[in-house]
Amino acid sequence: MIHHAAPSAPSTTSEAFLSEAAALLGPRGLTTDPDRMDAWLTDWRGRYTGRALALASPATTAEVAALVRLCAAHCVPIVPQGGNSGMAGGATPDASGTALLLSLRRMDAIRALDTEAGQVLCEAGVILQHLHEAAEAAGMRFPLTLGGKGSATIGGLVSTNAGGTQVLRHGTMRAQVLGLEAVLANGDVLDTLTPLKKDNRGFDLKQLLIGSEGTLGIVTAATLRLLPAPIGRATAWVGLGGIVEARALLRQME
Repeated sequence: MIHHAAPSAPSTTSEAFLSEAAALLGPRGLTTDPDRMDAWLTDWRGRYTGRALALASPATTAEVAALVRLCAAHCVPIVPQGGNSGMAGGATPDASGTALLLSLRRMDAIRALDTEAGQVLCEAGVILQHLHEAAEAAGMRFPLTLGGKGSATIGGLVSTNAGGTQVLRHGTMRAQVLGLEAVLANGDVLDTLTPLKKDNRGFDLKQLLIGSEGTLGIVTAATLRLLPAPIGRATAWVGLGGIVEARALLRQME
């Protein structure tokens, strides 16, 4: 039999933190209501369930930065979360109830889409399917897709370096990212959104953040590459004798 510990009352320090966080984010940006938090405390497969001090939903990068500074001042751990569609439990808080669950879902704006440059600048909470639709409406396409596109967010895809169903043709999320905006652990904002083709000004810090799953910083926006929409599409069922033949066919199709 598994015995679950009863939720503990917030400490004086926690109450002070929650009061300051509520003043910072407003009623839409912070909740401790169990009914509103419940759906986000269990992972997509239902294998992991945790507890959280509160659910924060900042609407801007400035709010994320201020919230991270506040968490640092009160020693409150943060669990960033996108669409909660991951399958490894990385976006689920532990059972202690001391962590702040930080959702990026309210940051869902596509700030700019440039068809001539083949680039789109979108916030971390943009759902992948919505990005596909925006690109298609402009005669372009975003080459990464996966089964959970209706809930997966750009921030989550960047943070996990997602691959998707077309990874052999177009690469992982790392290959799609041209620039990043992220909030670091001390609340500083790293802005590398400018997608310079040649940028030799030292370290390419965005490469450290891609795939780091929120451990080095919280992704708040990304500049991504777009491709022209395909003129046509064909599907074929091909029988091959082995892996050597499959690789040869793949090379030929490229």
